[in-house]
Amino acid sequence: MKEFDLESYDYHLPKELIANYPVLPKEKAKLLVYERRSQTITHTTFEHVLDFFPKNTLVVLNDTKVIKARLFGSKHALLPSKTTEVFFHRFFKGNTALTQIKGKIKVGDKIFFDANYYAEVLELLHNGQRLIAFYGNKTPLNQENILKLLEQYGHMPLPPYIKRADESLDTHEYQSVFAKHIGAVAAPTASLHFSQNALEKLLKDFKHAFLTLHVGAGTFLGVETKDIREHQIHTEVLRIPKKSQEILQESQEVLCIGTTALRSVEYFKRLKNPNQESFECDIFLHLANPIQHVNHLLTNFHLPKSSLLMLVSAMIGLEKTKEIYKIAIEKKYRFYSYGDGMLIL
Repeated sequence: MKEFDLESYDYHLPKELIANYPVLPKEKAKLLVYERRSQTITHTTFEHVLDFFPKNTLVVLNDTKVIKARLFGSKHALLPSKTTEVFFHRFFKGNTALTQIKGKIKVGDKIFFDANYYAEVLELLHNGQRLIAFYGNKTPLNQENILKLLEQYGHMPLPPYIKRADESLDTHEYQSVFAKHIGAVAAPTASLHFSQNALEKLLKDFKHAFLTLHVGAGTFLGVETKDIREHQIHTEVLRIPKKSQEILQESQEVLCIGTTALRSVEYFKRLKNPNQESFECDIFLHLANPIQHVNHLLTNFHLPKSSLLMLVSAMIGLEKTKEIYKIAIEKKYRFYSYGDGMLIL
């Protein structure tokens, strides 16, 4: 069946529609609103987004905070040039970290960030990840100090399709105004559209709940299996505070700000009697595993053959998704992380 065939999720996007910078002010980004019941499409901007939110809906937001996850160092202590890139993924056991390191690397290699700070490669994992430990003055760093090191020396982890180095504006623009709990290596991009004023209005006018899904590096991995149902999606750390769990359990109508919030809600609502706040979320939503607990979604425009494009198709159908994306391309909407948005009602 074509809805499970990977090639059905391919489309051509002109390169000039890939957004390399955000629209500022945020409210001027374009917004495509699709109302499923009436099958109508409205073209507007984000200054009007809250006007379209159903009045009695619960709005769910992901308050993860992006780490400055890209480090550049040298294999030589004298630091002749910092050409080795270390991409921090997440903490592992104790104070070790899972990373990706560009270029040839072997166990025991050291990567120096300055005269005092370096990382040592502990293990080469089969999935291309590298297990490393960080040191300062030859003393192992704990997680708190590793985060301080990343904040001092790291760069914002812009997605690979943004073909430029990170700049000072990315420190705040590639971070939502409600980012709180550090741990993501990619931004939940629908959240980037909200200014402080828009957020305050949302929180005042709508019932809301916060959760934290630390977006992982796997979010940029495309689906590669010919039958999408065979794809194994990455696992991400999810935390839903008890207060938010209670609000979710009692709410009938839910609008999610972004696919990360939607995946989190779907994962949580399918659990039987959850009795903890922390989870490992690995839910893959597509037409064979459709959305059951979320009614509305605010999202950006996603990459061809990506699990997120399949999630959108699970909500509105494959043909309607392709039709809307075709219209968005014709109307010169900007795509991907810094691009324009789409509201599904």
